Amino acid sequence: MRKSLPERISTINIGKNGLTENVIKEINFQLEKRGVVKVKLLRSFRESTGRDRKELAREVEKNINGRLVSLRGMVLTFVK
Repeated sequence: MRKSLPERISTINIGKNGLTENVIKEINFQLEKRGVVKVKLLRSFRESTGRDRKELAREVEKNINGRLVSLRGMVLTFVK
């Protein structure tokens, strides 16, 4: 049986400024607080980096204290 996710999941957008230190801190804070966080890779971020979404997901995962559990479209879901 699939474990249910908390009702309120925080969503963090990564835009044209990219994966900054503050974004990483916010993702880690939300992971500690809620255990689950969604990260949206906005078009401006994808266009500025020009890389594949899976590669971007690995980069985000490498920099936070969580693991990737879902990659749907441009929405990444991480758990603590």
